[in-house]
Amino acid sequence: MFERFTKDARAVVKGAVGQAEGTGARHVGAEHLLLSVLDREGSRASFALTALGLDGRRESVRAALGEARRRAGLTQAETDALAGLGIDVPAIVARVEEAHGAGALSAGRGDGVRRSGHRPFDREAKDVLVGALRAATARRDRRIGDEHVLLALTARPGVPAEVLADHGVTYASVTRVLYGNDGAAAG
Repeated sequence: MFERFTKDARAVVKGAVGQAEGTGARHVGAEHLLLSVLDREGSRASFALTALGLDGRRESVRAALGEARRRAGLTQAETDALAGLGIDVPAIVARVEEAHGAGALSAGRGDGVRRSGHRPFDREAKDVLVGALRAATARRDRRIGDEHVLLALTARPGVPAEVLADHGVTYASVTRVLYGNDGAAAG
């Protein structure tokens, strides 16, 4: 499948590996793909994000992803649902971090040292890449671009989609910006 990726989409995948390495994560996750998309300039995904007003708020997206990482990858909706059951996730995070240090609950963290230097993609990241393939196929695009990765990030439930939606970036809004009001394929 990787041979079908455009130069920009390949850069997103490689950037996601770099994001995972930078955070010491054992696996490359969907949030790393999002962070990598945010770093892109001059691509279709960066155009869509700029058109949707995310330019001055990228650090806010990064901060929201960091907060979710501190909550062991729980979405805000999941945190709210647990609160409804009487479970105070922020209090639990605070107590765990008090005992074990900041970021102790960060999902997928390890010692940051891997002998092979290879970080596998977790299930969510793989699902995003498959979703990008599906988005390209649905649009009858022969190549998978970083815009398809962005569409896939907004389409599947989880922290990246929730954080993007909180910043006004949804599947519908990205589709509208990239392909117009009717959502017709742009080729």
